[in-house]
Amino acid sequence: MSDQNNKQPSIVYSCYANRSREGEQFVAEHVFSYQESGKLILDDGNQQYTFQAGDFRFARKNHLVKFNKLPPEGGEFKSLAVYLDQETLRNFSIEYGYKSEKHEDGKAILELKPHPLYKGYINSVIPYQQMNVSDNNNLTALKLKELLLLLLQVNPELKNILFDFSEPGKIDLEAFMNKNYHFNVELKRFAYLTGRSLATFKRDFEKIFNASPSRWLLQKRLQEAHHLIRNKGAAASDIYLDLGFEDLSHFSFAFKKMYGISPSKV
Repeated sequence: MSDQNNKQPSIVYSCYANRSREGEQFVAEHVFSYQESGKLILDDGNQQYTFQAGDFRFARKNHLVKFNKLPPEGGEFKSLAVYLDQETLRNFSIEYGYKSEKHEDGKAILELKPHPLYKGYINSVIPYQQMNVSDNNNLTALKLKELLLLLLQVNPELKNILFDFSEPGKIDLEAFMNKNYHFNVELKRFAYLTGRSLATFKRDFEKIFNASPSRWLLQKRLQEAHHLIRNKGAAASDIYLDLGFEDLSHFSFAFKKMYGISPSKV
């Protein structure tokens, strides 16, 4: 999961022993991942997914996802992710003749059943990270091609997802924003995912909501926060990240400005 503007390695091995790590990301490319240890909780706004050690998953591009990474007691959180960029997929499509036959909407995260071919692939990739071999573009290209061949062998239904190169189509802006307002991403991401240029997104948004996107997002998030604190007994420190605020002090300042009292006094 990454920002399209920041090019990152195709193979990423994560390993750390923090108590937990929360955040959210825009999934810009398809990602094949393996959970080596610890637990990962993902939430796409529609469904929550939990992955334990030994689990495989496939994240579809162009989705918003919140995550919570939990190391095991006294151990480390370890996972390996392989990013399948569009150039690699287009080249593979040309070389092997694979084409998407139809556009398929569906879950942001696909849970893949364990398979000996997947486990063998992971075992072959981990040394690349440990020995810094992944910097070799030719070797990395071969491993990406190998993964695609394995995915199509084990899960042939992924063909329509992997080789669908269409951009997001224009969708219902009001419904999308009411479902995804709690994701803390730039307006250009919201625009892209609703099939609009940034200028068109802002124009359509103001027609529908009679407010600018930034102002509406802040009010919507604070209204939800007020509801959770007042009616559900939630603590500000437990909800500010889930509602799209970057830090607690910013949330508390904005809350007090809107409601005249601090969250702890509600």
